[in-house]
Amino acid sequence: MIEIHDLRKEYRRGAETVLACSVRELRVAPGEQLALMGRSGCGKTTLLNVIAGIQRPTSGTVAVCGTDLATLSEGGLDRFRARHVGIVFQTFNLLQPFTALENVMLGAVFGGRADARHRARAQELLERVGLGDRLAHRPRELSIGQQQRVAMCRALIHEPELVLADEPLGNQDRETGTRVLEMLLEIARDEGRTVVMVTHDPESARLMQRTIDLKTLREAS
Repeated sequence: MIEIHDLRKEYRRGAETVLACSVRELRVAPGEQLALMGRSGCGKTTLLNVIAGIQRPTSGTVAVCGTDLATLSEGGLDRFRARHVGIVFQTFNLLQPFTALENVMLGAVFGGRADARHRARAQELLERVGLGDRLAHRPRELSIGQQQRVAMCRALIHEPELVLADEPLGNQDRETGTRVLEMLLEIARDEGRTVVMVTHDPESARLMQRTIDLKTLREAS
């Protein structure tokens, strides 16, 4: 599902070159649930963005779902994400004017494939996570945990092979956050999705099949 070799992501800060992320090798199998752990600022989100094709690496190779991301144009990366990747953001990024059902449907709209089947899937996903009676509610009318469940369903609406989660428990209490993560992993297992989550929280990582500390992946400097 994911193969990374000799990855480096660098930024220029004036005359200085800053190494944001470095990975010698990382392989993730189809259907695996992997937690990438590390302290704040160690490059977890940067690595997730590179895997998603949101950022391009400075050097190295990144293959996702059998595709070398370096071979894709910017438009090609957009289409690749829309077809193959679902992302659960820490900040949810729900649109306030839209209902829960409409926010989930947006995940299919952005992929250019929204139709009656996707509407039915959106409703099914929301019902599965306990929001069947909240379809017409807008984000401000939902609790933090309910908003996170909507964001999770949006990431799953287009049936992605790979789901990426960036500190998904960061904005809620542990009990609520753990339950939402458990729901995500249960749906992913049932549908055969691969999940990669970045976190600094050991309790969240324990719910995953495998955990890797990002510092063990860094290149020797």
